[in-house]
Amino acid sequence: MDLSTPPPDLYGRPRADRFFERLTAFSDWYTPAMGRPGLRRNPRRPQTRPTPPLTVVVTSHEPIAADVVELRLADPSGAPLPGWQPGARILLTLPSGRERHYSLCGDPADRHSYRIAVRRIADGGGGSTEVHDELHAGVRLTVRRPRNGFAFCGEPRVLLLAGGIGITPLLPMARAARRAGVDWRLVHTGRDAASLPFTDELRALDPTRVEIRTDDVHGVPDAADLLSCAPQGAAVYACGPAPMLSAVQRALDASPAASLHVERFGAPPIVDGRPFTIRLGADGPELAVPADRSALDVARELRPDLPYSCHQGFCGTCRLTVRSGTPEHRDRRLTEDERAAGALLPCVSRAAEGETLVLEV
Repeated sequence: MDLSTPPPDLYGRPRADRFFERLTAFSDWYTPAMGRPGLRRNPRRPQTRPTPPLTVVVTSHEPIAADVVELRLADPSGAPLPGWQPGARILLTLPSGRERHYSLCGDPADRHSYRIAVRRIADGGGGSTEVHDELHAGVRLTVRRPRNGFAFCGEPRVLLLAGGIGITPLLPMARAARRAGVDWRLVHTGRDAASLPFTDELRALDPTRVEIRTDDVHGVPDAADLLSCAPQGAAVYACGPAPMLSAVQRALDASPAASLHVERFGAPPIVDGRPFTIRLGADGPELAVPADRSALDVARELRPDLPYSCHQGFCGTCRLTVRSGTPEHRDRRLTEDERAAGALLPCVSRAAEGETLVLEV
């Protein structure tokens, strides 16, 4: 093949096609030009505007299991709420200013209320305690519209694995699976029957497809045993404590299941972490961040007022600004421009070993 001789044009003449020469030249000019600052790639598309939050009112606050309350939220005027799909969550701004994510566990067909369930965590950051003690009927809240990072794809065969309060995103998935007529199974695990919410509601969906396993009767669940409930080639959707999810991930390859989707209560385990240092303010104290802890956890020991929510690197609540040092970004939220401007999510992002990050707090 002679690579130095151009192919004939569209009419078979032994020369480069002039139309495509001009088209290529235009493309070489146009593409970089439209990427310059101040220009949008599609001039006809309007500028995007931030989506305003919702104002909702608590219409009911009911205990449904040991240390678990169910809240229903509605528009104060009775107007329909934005739609959502199984796996979606909302971000509540609590009266104290704390922000917390909670999975929607109601029915997406119900456009007039959102339902969430919250377990009290006595030694947590205070959000669940505030929900239990302060959010009674009539309280108004600001809510960010539903977002979905745990979408249910409706595969032909599905296994839903829930640990404790991890049932909240999986309950709507079970309803969706039943409606779609797919081959589904659900296993709900927990300490004892009193601690598990929605047991009657789950069994009412299909008692032949729902299994309740409690530690006091069945023993601590084994991941391989849980996955053995999966139909051949099934997609597994799992939500629960970190040890449960890690065990399921390790056991997946030897199971009948083909894929795994997970929703975590908190941050995933730190992988390849190295110790580094943070300084809170230009003249503030320096704090050592061990290889197995996050910068956010270390900073909150000194500054417990620092905001946070998901601990997973996608909500942006804990955002800080880096004044000096080179961060190692591990989030799924910030854009390259935001990172270049110094933004950092300390819940997951780190730095090279021995590096010092000066953070504006």
